[in-house]
Amino acid sequence: MIPKVYKEVIDLGDGREITLETGKLAKQAHGSVVVQMGKAMLLCTVVSNYKASPVDFLPLTVDYREKFAAAGRYPGGFFKREARPSDGEVLTMRLVDRVLRPLFPKDYHAETQVMIQLMSHDEDVMPDALAGLAASAAIQLSDFPFECAISEARVARVNGEFVINPSRAQLAESDLDMMIGASADSVMMVEGEMDEISEEEMADAIKFAHEAIKVQVAAQVRLAEAFGKKEVREYDGAEENEEVAKKIREVAYDKCYAIAKQGTSKKERGLAFSEVKEEVIASFTEEEQEEYKNLIGAYFNKAQKEAVRELTLSEGLRLDGRKTTEIRPIWCEVDYLPSTHGSSIFTRGETQALATVTLGTSREANKIDMPSYEGEETFYLHYNFPPFCTGEARPLRGTSRREVGHGNLAQRGLKGMIPDDCPYTVRVVSEVLESNGSSSMATVCSGTMALMDAGVQLKRPVSGIAMGLISDGDRYAVLSDILGDEDHLGDMDFKVTGTSEGITACQMDIKIKGLPYEILVNALKQARDGRLHILEKITDTIAQPNEDVKSHSPKMVTRVIPNEFIGALIGPGGKVIQELQKTTGCTIVINEDPVTEEGIVEILGTGQEGIDAVLAKIDSLLFKPEKGSIYEVKVIKMLDFGAVVEYMEAPGNEVLLHVSEIAWERTENVSDVINMGDVFDVKYFGVDPKTRKEKVSLKALSPRPPRPEGREPREPRGERKPYTAKKDQ
Repeated sequence: MIPKVYKEVIDLGDGREITLETGKLAKQAHGSVVVQMGKAMLLCTVVSNYKASPVDFLPLTVDYREKFAAAGRYPGGFFKREARPSDGEVLTMRLVDRVLRPLFPKDYHAETQVMIQLMSHDEDVMPDALAGLAASAAIQLSDFPFECAISEARVARVNGEFVINPSRAQLAESDLDMMIGASADSVMMVEGEMDEISEEEMADAIKFAHEAIKVQVAAQVRLAEAFGKKEVREYDGAEENEEVAKKIREVAYDKCYAIAKQGTSKKERGLAFSEVKEEVIASFTEEEQEEYKNLIGAYFNKAQKEAVRELTLSEGLRLDGRKTTEIRPIWCEVDYLPSTHGSSIFTRGETQALATVTLGTSREANKIDMPSYEGEETFYLHYNFPPFCTGEARPLRGTSRREVGHGNLAQRGLKGMIPDDCPYTVRVVSEVLESNGSSSMATVCSGTMALMDAGVQLKRPVSGIAMGLISDGDRYAVLSDILGDEDHLGDMDFKVTGTSEGITACQMDIKIKGLPYEILVNALKQARDGRLHILEKITDTIAQPNEDVKSHSPKMVTRVIPNEFIGALIGPGGKVIQELQKTTGCTIVINEDPVTEEGIVEILGTGQEGIDAVLAKIDSLLFKPEKGSIYEVKVIKMLDFGAVVEYMEAPGNEVLLHVSEIAWERTENVSDVINMGDVFDVKYFGVDPKTRKEKVSLKALSPRPPRPEGREPREPRGERKPYTAKKDQ
């Protein structure tokens, strides 16, 4: 039986379309949809168990995978099967998860999976921009309790014009790359990188993307109605008890307010709030404690949250005693680690990041091998968040999605300031040693200083700040440099990185509906003030990049040579280059440029003597003497019929000085005139047409001696008769 297929088409207004299709594939899933743009096709399926999990949160898994078959390729490596997700796939998962998760009811705890797969790839379509649309469309076709349809769109600006879901080629020409997640009414998520744009320009880009998202949301609604929107499933929600909530608020609210107003440290606050919670528990009988054990903690947290928010809105004070615009104390240090190529410590309040920089050749570039993109990064940043930084002991299970996401944000904030002519591959590693509020932004700051300490000539230093927003509809307060405790109680958490000239990256999660753009712009401007304050602290520590790399750091020199000389530099079986690396202690990397038909030789070494030796070898390979020129040579081998001499300016280039070219007089014995190691000048005559060998002369640089007296000059010979072959007799 041929299935009935339902379709909706989204017109992007420039000749491109996005198609939503359901009814053909994966019908046992609770919702499935195929999203197509050009030749790119994504299949999204959603499933949620009908029985709640025994946890007090939503166990939601968003999984995004790109199949190599979608691009007609094999997975790289020995194991020819897709394995663990790449960083690019993880970042797409996070983008989708951050928009979906808040729209499920807080008391919905059923295991839920959203699986998105790239089934067909189009080089002109970036599939991650369609993942949020696919996820939401599939959920709209299910019976999940979900607040409203959403979508995500990428926005770029090419030649001053905004473009929705640009191609990778268009993105390369853009001065911003932002992913926006929103419903028809509200923007919910923003993430991207920019080329030092203003706060107003950023808000304009968000508005433009939101208009396109509204069209995508409407198409999902039409598809669900045509397919037959299912009734929302019933589920066992969290139990409620107004009397218990009221009692807990009466006991806890004022005490929590007073604790919050004291402006104490994280540890002191934690102990004080724990004591209040114990008082709350003690206010119930043992039977009530057992009966309401799932409610007491939740209602206490609610009262505590309300008290902290009210303190900020009514008095402009925060948990640690700061005002809303105040930045925590900062101290910085560079060149802390003696053996690294660059290092720094950035400490802000109770958050600390130690950054290191390593310099290398193009061989150390980070290779990216995804079905939708192949390339490499010559600047990349890795972020580590060990358990001890928050005073916890928990299992170590490899790099988490959070670490990938935070590292990517810091990398995007810094990479635009790496100069285009930087010869190195640069790796930054951030070790978070303490965390109480935005270690990713501390990573940006420590990364900036470590890069400058390493001698990387940044265009401008970059700083970052984490901001919060609290609003009750009538009042609002923007919080600069938020604490970890403030991260979850606010209505908007956003991180902004930038230079003195503008924004370089951002990440926002907006939790309130219909946030006015005026408030958003005001919040961004307050973030700018905070960024500049932090930037001042950074530049007080290190005002500008060191002029050169450290003495123990590798120096990088590049030399361009014609492709025809690459083989000579490598030698048979790599013999020449391997011996050269061994004797000089340098790393030599050769890359061929197919466009210019030239070879780019990278020489990396800690000693100038070794680098000079490699350069001399290259010069000797490229050396071509000019006819009629005079060159200094050195005798390196004596022969009966002359001497082998080496050009002093190009060691390794040898030529025979024939005995007949040593002196005007007849030379019976070569050693009577020259000896091993002698240095003198010769004149180069090019290739002798008779011998077909290069000819140099010592005697040509001295005047020809006069003829002996009394000797008559030889008479010229007569004309030679032409040769006539004898005929056979």
